[in-house]
Amino acid sequence: MFRSTMSPTPARPHRTARLAAAVVGGALLAVAVPSLASAHVTVSPDELVAGDHGVLTFSFSHGCENSPTTALRITMPEGLASVSPTLDGDWTIDVERGDDGLVSAVTYTALSPVPSDLRGAVSMGVGLDEDTPASLAFPVEQKCVDGTTEWTQIAENGEDPHSLDAPAPVVTVDAATGSGHGDHEDADANAASDGQSPAAPAVESLWGTILGAGGLVAGLAALVVSVLAYRRKS
Repeated sequence: MFRSTMSPTPARPHRTARLAAAVVGGALLAVAVPSLASAHVTVSPDELVAGDHGVLTFSFSHGCENSPTTALRITMPEGLASVSPTLDGDWTIDVERGDDGLVSAVTYTALSPVPSDLRGAVSMGVGLDEDTPASLAFPVEQKCVDGTTEWTQIAENGEDPHSLDAPAPVVTVDAATGSGHGDHEDADANAASDGQSPAAPAVESLWGTILGAGGLVAGLAALVVSVLAYRRKS
């Protein structure tokens, strides 16, 4: 009796490998999409305390329809006691003042246009009053070689800011609870007395993120191995 000596076709393992690659690729895409969606003019930090002061950094990572950025004009909200733009060798600074003498807008003009695939940033020191509003919006006009983008939209009550196409950078202002700098010193002292450095919570949060990402990768790897093992048995 004639018996075939042909080896089994490898099509099934190839299909399994493609399926596993698609699963991993989809997971990576799901992680990457939020980063792509956050391509706006942002401010950091996005939270300050009433009556305190801090340095705000406005960042961007794209131009107007991929055209290089030439300038940023940032309008100041009401409630700021002082504004001090940061001198930077990559930008020239033009300060506008209102009738009250306070800074009303600051324009940063790039000495060389910032390509749309590079990150650009400008900064300023700001001082807050005790009665500064709970939210400070900084409308930004981004000027480019070709075109202009106005980041001026502000979310209404109950509206999700992430749903806006061109949101203005917003800083949340927390109510003052003490003497400002003394509060930070007391918090650091309490953390030290507990045997924990002030930076420990941030480190723990970072490790939590890393471990979570590692768990996701391990889970996907286990899924791929299980699928391959099942296909071989069948």
